Amino acid sequence: MVSLQMTSGLPILDSGALDFVSVGALVHRLDPGVVPFRKATRFDVHVSGGEFNVAANLSDCFGMKSGVATAMVDYPVGDLIAGRVRAMGVRPFYVHFRHDGVSGPNMATVYSDRGFGARAPVVFYNRSNEAAARLKPGDFNWKEIFAGGVRWFHSGGIFASLSATTGDVIVEGMAAAKAAGAIVSFDLNFREKLWNAWGGQKQAVHVIERIVRQVDVLVGNEEDLQKGLGIPGPEVTSRSTLDPKAQFAVIERVLAKYPHVKGVATTLREVLSASRHRWSAVAWVNGDSYAAPVCDLDVFDRVGGGDGFAAGFFYGLLSGETLEEAVRLGWAHGALLTTFPGDTTMATLEQVRTFAHGGSARIQR
Repeated sequence: MVSLQMTSGLPILDSGALDFVSVGALVHRLDPGVVPFRKATRFDVHVSGGEFNVAANLSDCFGMKSGVATAMVDYPVGDLIAGRVRAMGVRPFYVHFRHDGVSGPNMATVYSDRGFGARAPVVFYNRSNEAAARLKPGDFNWKEIFAGGVRWFHSGGIFASLSATTGDVIVEGMAAAKAAGAIVSFDLNFREKLWNAWGGQKQAVHVIERIVRQVDVLVGNEEDLQKGLGIPGPEVTSRSTLDPKAQFAVIERVLAKYPHVKGVATTLREVLSASRHRWSAVAWVNGDSYAAPVCDLDVFDRVGGGDGFAAGFFYGLLSGETLEEAVRLGWAHGALLTTFPGDTTMATLEQVRTFAHGGSARIQR
């Protein structure tokens, strides 16, 4: 008999061979630190992908059994990426592609400097002939992936934006996950540069609308909710006071358009400079709502903070925590993730829980 826990009213399976599976694209990010790429002489390599990052965080920090369904190219860059996937403890479900030695298909490259102070970070891409963009319905054997049970299934707007077929892969995976009893979530992760390559915001709203019909829990920041769903809201480019009331008003508009959605979680970030942010989060689940505290962040590397929030928030719900505790865990983990280099976590669960409940940065001896 299938056993459920009703966390914040969400019917989450008590157990499964995998706690969490995401579908998305793996990438490698080249990071020259605070030096702009036009002047860079060296860079670090981080393995990333909005959908993978959540799975990696849940495994490495929170000790959950996670997997990722994605494309893998059999060449040295693919080997590098696959090694990092193994190191984070994530179980891969790969569709393999062979590289022709010249033009691909490729594992995408993301170029991202960190900016500093008044100078904003700059992100651009080389996703030419990307293997993940070739993925199409039928490529994954979802019954086999979910055979031992899966509790939570996730994808995001970055993968949806890659081609005319990746949104269909998400819809197919979500339908199979729902049939297996999983909660389904989607992080809007709106990336204007990616959508502009083949249709812009109008296309984004059309694709995402089909996906959201399957979704139980939506995640994003205020810009994601507005641009990805076509929902009006406060001006996202202006400096705000991180007012939770304004964000709950946006969430109400989301729920009016998609009344079947059971939960919406939103990160709030006021960018004072590239190196100094104010950070909070809000969530609504089945009629209950909670706003996290506001904290000031000294940012080392901002990339992945939203995925860090999602991982902590999902962990709280999967672990049977209250909505307040789930939001605090997500808020704390997202904040800590910005203090590390790279896109995935280096935090421990103890550090997350300590920060979530008022711990300071005093030295630990």
